[in-house]
Amino acid sequence: MFDNLKPVALTPLAAAEARKIMQTKNIPEGYGLRVGVRGGHGCGGVSFIIGFDKQKESDLMYEVEGIKIFVDKKHTMYLIGKAVDFYEGADARGFIFIEQEAMERGGWHKSDISSKT
Repeated sequence: MFDNLKPVALTPLAAAEARKIMQTKNIPEGYGLRVGVRGGHGCGGVSFIIGFDKQKESDLMYEVEGIKIFVDKKHTMYLIGKAVDFYEGADARGFIFIEQEAMERGGWHKSDISSKT
């Protein structure tokens, strides 16, 4: 059922930043980029999370631009159609979740941002 599923895309900028972090922060071999959600409170929905971790038994694992991506199977329904990008501006710096449609059209607007991390 989940064999070819890749619920989250990575933009080239996000992939480059993830590789840079893995090298400069000495992320251990075998770790990958964990993308997921944390439960919201009440009607607040979910918050998107990202970090480096080992693969767990309940994870989907796939690679994007040479980076292993780990997603807990329970989180896939919240992540399908999302992409991770990296934003660097005067006001903030970090990974953001955007709609994949924005990535595919070559640019995003503030309305495309799902969450900043």
